[in-house]
Amino acid sequence: MGEGDPILLRLQKHQSEKDFWTRAIGFVAVGGLLNKAHVQFLEARLIALARAAKRVPLDNGNFPGEPTLSEADRADMEVFLSHMLGMLPVLGVHAFESAPGASVSGLTAAGPAAAVPTLLYCKGKGVEATGYESTQGFVVCKWSQAVSDEVPSLETNKPARLVQCEDLIDRGVVERHAGAFRFTQDYVFSSPSLAATFVLGMSSNGRTKWRDAHGRTLKELQEAEASG
Repeated sequence: MGEGDPILLRLQKHQSEKDFWTRAIGFVAVGGLLNKAHVQFLEARLIALARAAKRVPLDNGNFPGEPTLSEADRADMEVFLSHMLGMLPVLGVHAFESAPGASVSGLTAAGPAAAVPTLLYCKGKGVEATGYESTQGFVVCKWSQAVSDEVPSLETNKPARLVQCEDLIDRGVVERHAGAFRFTQDYVFSSPSLAATFVLGMSSNGRTKWRDAHGRTLKELQEAEASG
């Protein structure tokens, strides 16, 4: 994340000095809506959201605080920010999205009309994880466990899992606890299979490994929903 005025010079500077990025998404406003303080506010809020979500590593060396804005300006910028956050997922950027609101001690919906998702469980090799399907992907709930040692074949067959494991540790999404990994927050995986593979430390079919409280697999639940 960053801000620039003009933005072209900032992009050219990054192009010549940084190699960690492949594309850039910029937001502008017409009619002089954004001043320096407004942009700094948006930058600070986006960095805070990305740090809380922990979905991507941050290269930012500093974490700026929010500048002082009038109540009216702050309200305008919150609206501008909401528009940005609404467009970014459409562009394939999910870095600022935390897992949907839920509680492992009994899922709670975000609102009275929201549907409470079905809790699913993945067990094996002395660990147990709880999760559920969401519009963002498959969510593994806070306090879920995952094995800390992978099967030998995983190093060859699923190198991406090993890289992701180190990344989640570095970002504080998981921590070592009682001989296993433990999730410190709800975390969204792109598929139930990737979630199950991480939890069990071995290549896994998430549609058969995740089961509800009655023992029905995710595959069976999906097929029942499709036929109903």
